[in-house]
Amino acid sequence: MALTARLTAAELNALRQFDTCMIANAVETFNVRLHNTGFTDASIHCMFKDEPPMVGYAVTGRLRSGDPPIVGGTFRDRADFWNSILQVPAPRILVLEDKDNPPGRGAFVGDMHAAILKALGCSGYLTNGAVRELPSVRAMGFQLFAGSIAVSHAYAHIFDVGDAVRVGGMEIRPGDLLHGDRHGVLTIPVDIAVGIPAVAADLKKTEQKVIDLCQSSAFSVTKLSEVMKKTSSDRTARAK
Repeated sequence: MALTARLTAAELNALRQFDTCMIANAVETFNVRLHNTGFTDASIHCMFKDEPPMVGYAVTGRLRSGDPPIVGGTFRDRADFWNSILQVPAPRILVLEDKDNPPGRGAFVGDMHAAILKALGCSGYLTNGAVRELPSVRAMGFQLFAGSIAVSHAYAHIFDVGDAVRVGGMEIRPGDLLHGDRHGVLTIPVDIAVGIPAVAADLKKTEQKVIDLCQSSAFSVTKLSEVMKKTSSDRTARAK
């Protein structure tokens, strides 16, 4: 069954105006989850750090690349998987949990599969495994987050399409709203997503006040304490 998009194009674009760190700060103010959950750990690397934030809905599956098929020399691409991608609203982000130990023996996504995914409405790819052919993928405007880079696709193939997966310490379910940039990737609970940009903008202004004070000739510990108390008070008020 197809999942239904919950945000408009304008609402998704509003989320792209902030880096992933500020989005994470904004999510915290809603107290909908523990502050040490909902984002990837340091094992996941953004391949194209200067690109703008990636926002989209997760398409999930699992990946193996180390073992050859029982019959024949290659695994065939799964047409059912390509069709399943279209069941998730655009913009889409493919998320594959690499189950090899260690992950990343082969890379499923290079320039050919990036082109396929982009044609299917995907804006990026997230995996704890590997990616390859970075220059041509970047030229397509397709973002990659991965645990490593590999030379070959080896025996890369997808299985368990549409299940919850875990990548970089973060659990991801089909249709989860993701936000990612050079810092990593996080999930945004869809129930609070529309309110995130306004909160992020407010937090950004508050943090800038602290930065401006620290960089001014008027800086003192007393004034810093006053500003920090006001910052803490404002954040407490937002959480209520």
